[in-house]
Amino acid sequence: MWMSNTVEPDLSVSFGSVQLANPVMTASGTCGYAFELRDFLDISQLGGFITKSVTLHPRSGNPPQRTFETTAGMRNAIGLANVGLARFCEEKLPLLERMTIPVFVNVAGSTIGEYVEVAKRLSREPSIGGLEINISCPNVTQGGITFGTDAKTVYKLVSEVRQACPDTLLIVKLTPNVTDIAIPARAAIEAGADVLSLVNTFVGMAIDIKTRRPVLANRTGGLSGPAIKPMAIYMVNRVYEQVAKQAQVPIIGLGGISCGSDALEFIIAGASAVSVGTQVMIDPKCVSGIIEDIRKYLVRHGLKSIRELVGSIR
Repeated sequence: MWMSNTVEPDLSVSFGSVQLANPVMTASGTCGYAFELRDFLDISQLGGFITKSVTLHPRSGNPPQRTFETTAGMRNAIGLANVGLARFCEEKLPLLERMTIPVFVNVAGSTIGEYVEVAKRLSREPSIGGLEINISCPNVTQGGITFGTDAKTVYKLVSEVRQACPDTLLIVKLTPNVTDIAIPARAAIEAGADVLSLVNTFVGMAIDIKTRRPVLANRTGGLSGPAIKPMAIYMVNRVYEQVAKQAQVPIIGLGGISCGSDALEFIIAGASAVSVGTQVMIDPKCVSGIIEDIRKYLVRHGLKSIRELVGSIR
């Protein structure tokens, strides 16, 4: 019998003590809290799962219209609608305990104190692998993007969360809506971030020419999807080269990933892992293909580990 001598490559990724079987995860805000995708996708195939945002108090979000499809992407102004910390702990945590892959909870707030309170409460939960501190949502009137655009505020917020949660894996999600993303990235690392996640959506706008009014009730919204991929890859590479590589801080790359080659671009640019968002809402099973495409690429190029590919741009 013929047998292949090909050695299967190692797709595993390490975020400190948290181990991912492969580098592909869901993006916050697109896949719910736990098992919303179970009818469409074998979630256990993923390297990790990042939940929808959780805030201290429930949020109804922005009024409709809250989403709008555009060329090669989508605009959204959901406004961090979520059940709030108390209901999350009561209703969602029991589901997360059944997850067989690492789960990271996205944390948001209107004040630094709210971030700290939510993070401190969730840091006690053994079923949670880490927290993704969302300082980059462009669709809220308080907090969100205002925290992520000022390096001093980034440092203060992350350092206070770190002080409250000294042993928790902290992922800091950065906004692209800045002049130089390396500046807040450096502030986040200096304040204690273990991992950086970039990028969140770009601020965008659409106008109904019949009514001459904004399409989104919030006036502006975050642009996601393939349209932002080239800019997102640039920002991942800049942060990797300027800050993260020397500090040995992993990057989760996201922004317009639709297929395996997209994910590979992010990894070559410097990302250790990737998150898929908008495309999962179109085709939840796409993540299976992305994982397999990464595996095949490593085999084809004789690479033993995904780590050999991270930041390998020439």
